[in-house]
Amino acid sequence: MNFKQNKLLIGFLHIMIWFVLFMLPYLLSSGQNQAIKAVLFFSWIPLFLYSIIFYCNYFVLIERFLFSKKIIWFVIANLILITLFIWANQSIKEIFFDFHVPHNDKNDDFRPSKSLFIYSDFILFSVPVVFSIAVKTTERWIKTEVERKEAVTIKLESELQHLKYQLQPHFFFNSLNNIYSLVDTSPEQAKQTIHSLSKLMRYLLYQTNDEKVSLKSEIQFIINYIELMKLRFTENTKIEYDFPVLKTDLQVVPLLFISLIENAFKHGVSASQESEIIFKMAIDENRIDFSIKNHNFPKTESDKSGSGIGLQNMKKRLKLLYPDKHEFTATVVDGFFIVNLTLET
Repeated sequence: MNFKQNKLLIGFLHIMIWFVLFMLPYLLSSGQNQAIKAVLFFSWIPLFLYSIIFYCNYFVLIERFLFSKKIIWFVIANLILITLFIWANQSIKEIFFDFHVPHNDKNDDFRPSKSLFIYSDFILFSVPVVFSIAVKTTERWIKTEVERKEAVTIKLESELQHLKYQLQPHFFFNSLNNIYSLVDTSPEQAKQTIHSLSKLMRYLLYQTNDEKVSLKSEIQFIINYIELMKLRFTENTKIEYDFPVLKTDLQVVPLLFISLIENAFKHGVSASQESEIIFKMAIDENRIDFSIKNHNFPKTESDKSGSGIGLQNMKKRLKLLYPDKHEFTATVVDGFFIVNLTLET
């Protein structure tokens, strides 16, 4: 709902509330002529005065004085308004009594004192002031909350865009390192790797610009990436993967799993020892369970290839994009590094 629609809705609510307030005394009078005159003098005229006080505060006094911390001026202005309208209301009542109530000693005995009228009027005329403060404060809080959420959304979008710009060059950098390692040892594999990389980059450039992508496309991208990585390893490295064949497609944030896969190849492969990496994904309705199990070969402090920026970005993206809808664990068990990621799409 836009700003103009909000204004129209608020205006409509104001009209309906005052309409009900003005009609209620008339309906309770049962349409009797004498009762209608009493409604006019004792209900409609005070209600009209209440509405003036309400909107004087609603449109002018609260914004100019109360919200500006000029509380004394706010109180003085309302005291002047209330005093003026109490005088007007009392004058109208006296005119009504003079013209419509017979004057005799008996009636004078039962006629309420003027001080009682003034006291009750002061309380009644203070009510619209309190209501106007409540309404205006609520509207201001709602407006502030909407602006805060908009600011959070803008911050979120800019942060996600920044993370995405970090992710793609990071992925490209790692892939170029893989190709560089093959140029001298296996030129043909290097050529094949470049061709495979071009397919991956096409996905990165043209299919990841949307907020979410097809899980089928994401799985195919992951499989292509794993196959690309397998080219650079010897038979000492065993790489397996198991991805489901989707009957119904899901939508996921693009490139969310790649950081975990990169991390497995960084820390799960040894040049001198046998290594094993296993990727598994399971789908249960809108729940995605993704796990990786790999040998744990931590990088030394001198090795800067495992800076950890990929995992840091992935955790930030999970927190921003799947708040309260994800679980991530990472443990080392019997020399294996095991990660589990669960998403509710």
